[in-house]
Amino acid sequence: MGVSAYIYKMFIRQKVNKSGSVSVQIVQKVGRINRVVRTIGCSTDPEELKRLESQAEYEKERIYGPTLFDPRPVEDLKNVTNDCIRVIGPDIVFGELYARIGFDIIGEPLLKALAISRLTHPGSKLKLSEYLNVTGRDSVSVYSIYRFLDKISDRYKTQIEHLSFAYTKRVLNGEIGIVFYDMTTIYFESSQPDELRIPGFSKEGKHHLPQIFLGLLVGCNGYPIGYDIFEGNIYEGHTLIPILERFEKQFSIGHPIVVADAGLLSKSNIEELTKRKYKFILGARVKNEGAKVVQLVQRREWANGDMVEYLNPDNSRLIIEYTDSRAKKDEFNRTRGIRKLEKQVNSGKLTKSNLNNRGYNKYLKLDGDISISIDYQKYDNDRKWDGIKGYITNTDLAKEAVVTRYRELWHIERAFRISKTDLQIRPIYHRRRDRIESHICISFMAYLMYKELERLIMDNNLKTSVEKAIEQVNKIYEIIIPGDDGNHSTFRPHNNHLQQKLIEIITSP
Repeated sequence: MGVSAYIYKMFIRQKVNKSGSVSVQIVQKVGRINRVVRTIGCSTDPEELKRLESQAEYEKERIYGPTLFDPRPVEDLKNVTNDCIRVIGPDIVFGELYARIGFDIIGEPLLKALAISRLTHPGSKLKLSEYLNVTGRDSVSVYSIYRFLDKISDRYKTQIEHLSFAYTKRVLNGEIGIVFYDMTTIYFESSQPDELRIPGFSKEGKHHLPQIFLGLLVGCNGYPIGYDIFEGNIYEGHTLIPILERFEKQFSIGHPIVVADAGLLSKSNIEELTKRKYKFILGARVKNEGAKVVQLVQRREWANGDMVEYLNPDNSRLIIEYTDSRAKKDEFNRTRGIRKLEKQVNSGKLTKSNLNNRGYNKYLKLDGDISISIDYQKYDNDRKWDGIKGYITNTDLAKEAVVTRYRELWHIERAFRISKTDLQIRPIYHRRRDRIESHICISFMAYLMYKELERLIMDNNLKTSVEKAIEQVNKIYEIIIPGDDGNHSTFRPHNNHLQQKLIEIITSP
């Protein structure tokens, strides 16, 4: 009884072009139709054509597997065990993305493994051993990984930033006319702070743990430009100018329009941006814009989509927008917040320490010396602000364009979400600054590969998500068949449709 033949309808052909040159192609036969999946090159020189054909055979075997698995008796498979099955998808797909971006120039196999495993087996550095095992490599001790981390930020960080920036610029057609900036906190599973990891206001509710701030600069569609890390107790408004200065010097990015949320809005930031001739779009705190603006908002009957423009004394423009959807969301959040406060007040657990402006605690008031209650008048007054959003800009863009550009900040919010969930950038277990910086650097590389895979999926109209694509990539296997003579052969099962499409879009020029 034998094993049935497993045939790929894939072959190499030489096609004569009108110019007289000959193209060497990898062709897939689907039914009666031949489809070119990759052109290796073209030439008129016979020796060069032989070389191209050899390269085509190699690429076909590497990417698509052998075209024929010769039938063999079952007894020839007696040495095959589950240990003979290894995962090769990450190397084919993400190895190609890694090279496409240019990271392979660095020439560090462990760096490549760390970046790819952050996509396929995210988590602690111990997950790298799992990635190496399933891909058939020797395991690497955690001590070797940590020793390598010690030199990433020192030796390779600048090169990685330049390679990443060059690729992002290429994807964005050489134009970085607008950048988006935001910050997030990343906490540590440690109770011991130091000069970098300092407890502060945590956007993840981990106020008791040491943390750092991560500032991220992205271009259109969320493509990463650069990042920096800051002490955990820094005021986020103090980070914008330093990161812009650094990247302006490092990459000569010129003066793109800077888009940031209200957390970066400060008089000093606006003065510095103006002095450095940057155009900006910043989220505004409309309630704090003075009595004239407050009166303008509260006396007006707002309709969905209304926009009002107000010229500030410094010639910047305040644009105020109202939408019904935001009004409904604001009302829902206020009602939920007040119900939570009511439960806390009724429980008697609130103390003077709760009297602050954090969230909906602003509705609390102190009656006498000991009784805490809710200021419902303040709660009702806030209804007048439901649906209102403000933007400050010194650009010449129309009101509608300013609002549209600002709304694109969701790309950077999504970048943080991807980093924290899919890439599991936090919590961080490292203590030393160089290892922390290396960890962030590896995650930055992985995020760029994630974005490039996402772009290719969208450009090729594949009906899948990046998460499902990664899941399928991790299921592309190779079987090693040991022989009695000590030699071995390999066999690759057919890829399913999605796996094959992913390989084709990644490896096509």
